[in-house]
Parts: sequence; C-alpha cells; structure tokens
Amino acid sequence: MPNFRGADAMREHMLEGNLISLLEAILIFGVQSPTAEIGRMKRDGFSIKSRRVPMTKILVRANKFVQCKPPVELPHKEILMTEYWIER
Repeated sequence: MPNFRGADAMREHMLEGNLISLLEAILIFGVQSPTAEIGRMKRDGFSIKSRRVPMTKILVRANKFVQCKPPVELPHKEILMTEYWIER
C-alpha cells in the first residue's frame, strides 16, 4: 500500500478545481509547508493564481472538513488571507 502524502492530496484537490489556503492545507491535508508545495506546483508548470479574501470565507470552507472556531475576540471578518487555485 502506498504511503499517504498530504502534498499529493492537496495537489489533487486543487486539480479538481478547488480553492485552498495555507490554513486549509495544514488543517485538512497535513501539509507542513504549503508555500513550498505551491512553489513546486509552479515549477511543475501549473499556473497558480491567488487573491486575498476575508478569513471568514476560509473558515467556512474549512469547517466542511474540520472543526475550526476562531477566538471570539479575533476580528476574522477583517483579517485577509490568501487563497490559491490552478488556472485552467
């Protein structure tokens, strides 16, 4: 049985047309260095696009797979994070 690699799962997730953030890559796929994996994908010829979005959007998306609740005092609607996707 082949070993599970979070980086491979993250790549497949993105190839299926899904968006991903660094937070999701770590929480859902266990990728220890998402930035390095995105860099590898770029070097492999994928056109990776990004945009800044409110943290709330990423938390809503992540909560479909894991339970992630920010501290009450955290202004997650105002914090911007980056989400990535593969441009086709």
